[in-house]
Amino acid sequence: MRKIYLLLLVLLLFSWAKVPAQDTGSIAITNARIVTVSGRTIENGTVVIRNGLIEAVGENVKAPADAFVIDGKDLTVYPGFFDTNTSLGLAAAPRPTPAPSPGVEVLIQQASQQQQLQPSSSKYPQGLRPELNVIEQIRPGENQFETQRNNGITTVVTVLRDGIFNGQSAVINLAGDSVAKMTVRSPFAQHITFRTLSGGIYPSSLLGTFSAIRQMFLDAKRLKDWETLYESNPLGLQRPEKDKSLEALFPILEGKLPVVFYANTEREIIRALDLAKELNIKAIIAGGHEAWKVADRLKAQNVPVLLSLNFPKRTTAASEEADPESLETLRFRAETLKCAGRLEKAGVKFAFQSGGIQNYSEIWANIGKAIENGLSKDAAIRALTLTAAEILGISDRLGSIDKGKIANLVVSKGDILAKERTITHVIIDGKLFEIKQERPQPTAGQLAQQRTEVPRQTAQNISGTWSIVIEAPGQTVPGTLTLTQEGDSLTGSFQTALTGSTPIKSGRVTVEGSQTNSFSFSLDVTLGEATFEVTVTGKATGNQISGTIQTPQGAFSFSGTRNP
Repeated sequence: MRKIYLLLLVLLLFSWAKVPAQDTGSIAITNARIVTVSGRTIENGTVVIRNGLIEAVGENVKAPADAFVIDGKDLTVYPGFFDTNTSLGLAAAPRPTPAPSPGVEVLIQQASQQQQLQPSSSKYPQGLRPELNVIEQIRPGENQFETQRNNGITTVVTVLRDGIFNGQSAVINLAGDSVAKMTVRSPFAQHITFRTLSGGIYPSSLLGTFSAIRQMFLDAKRLKDWETLYESNPLGLQRPEKDKSLEALFPILEGKLPVVFYANTEREIIRALDLAKELNIKAIIAGGHEAWKVADRLKAQNVPVLLSLNFPKRTTAASEEADPESLETLRFRAETLKCAGRLEKAGVKFAFQSGGIQNYSEIWANIGKAIENGLSKDAAIRALTLTAAEILGISDRLGSIDKGKIANLVVSKGDILAKERTITHVIIDGKLFEIKQERPQPTAGQLAQQRTEVPRQTAQNISGTWSIVIEAPGQTVPGTLTLTQEGDSLTGSFQTALTGSTPIKSGRVTVEGSQTNSFSFSLDVTLGEATFEVTVTGKATGNQISGTIQTPQGAFSFSGTRNP
């Protein structure tokens, strides 16, 4: 009994030691530059926080006697920043276990069994269940969000990963020891991704997907009208059948809940806009790499964009063996950088989302690229703060530094949009987080010098079969990576249910340490009648592998393990 008590005591002390925040009661940031966003910037002022709210802000505000004071000399205070499309707070997707590929009949049987294990009044299969609510699956606890907070992100939209209907999302703050304390708004929107269902379940084609989405909304409208009529006078009328999937679409048809359509290409965006116009629903576009092509229509229909900062890029270094990129690919990459500036000029409301970026520091680098390509700095800050709050319907409580709003603040040395930036403090719901400063990454020149000075190492060979999971927006895709390493050369194949088995080309391995190899290769992927090139980069350490798949539509991360 004594040993158990001591163990619990150690665990408790350890958990206290990991808490990075301070519950300080009243906080005052004095002598700081304050970017209110909603009004003018205060060059030398004070922000006072009490009970999780902004109590006062201004030039002549004095710090209360009981306040924990942060001297803001040479510091700038911003409203907390938003990431408007994530799966933060959800449990990690399970890793696939290697198994023989089942036939179509087996897949259909498995899908049927899964439905039987999840009783529902819905007649629709998994993937077409708009009634699912992410708030029921969010894990509480703020330690899981340290990376995002270190980059100034205080508030996110989180949504389920899978399905055509991804279900109802929630807006959460990245602090709090319970889901209730984290939640800012739930639900925020219904999310829809233009994909197909696997296992021979309809819809199994993109044309079928658009048809299924449209038909479900039409069926929901019919059921809603039927229920209204029945409630007014049931005599002589057949009782309407209950269907929770269709009933979940009622708030959308009533204009109470928007729909977020994941759409990157011009064609996808146009189809989403057509559907929204036909059904008279409030629409939001997520992704939007080609939104600039339909900016006039987005403006006319008053449809905002949650613009992905996961810009397309070539991740493999140019070499004599590498295939040249097509002019279309190069043009798409260049035009994507100009999208935010063009939406600003067209008067289209937009906010930023990370778009699956794993290294959150890339967010700031890519915002810098957008500014270099025509986006104003003021619009960039608004897209991270007040405009995001407006799109999410919470600008009355977040998005700017105003008296009475929730105290979500980011404090930095100097301009947050400068190439050299340091975030010193983040405050969420009045809770203070002091940011741990990471060692700066070496420059390209320093890395080159290190490579000339460090003798060549031989790392563990990465040959083998790897089971991986690809994290795409709104879904996870299992796959198999078969690699054969001979010296620096890498050959093999890449396989998923969507692409089949594809041989890799231009494979290269680079030694990073005695146990780690980094690698890169490219693939020619065919989907339907279209063929395009993707590049894959990653690292393998022991039996663990992770990396990024770069496509013309953006980057997707993956991770996995080597099969025995």
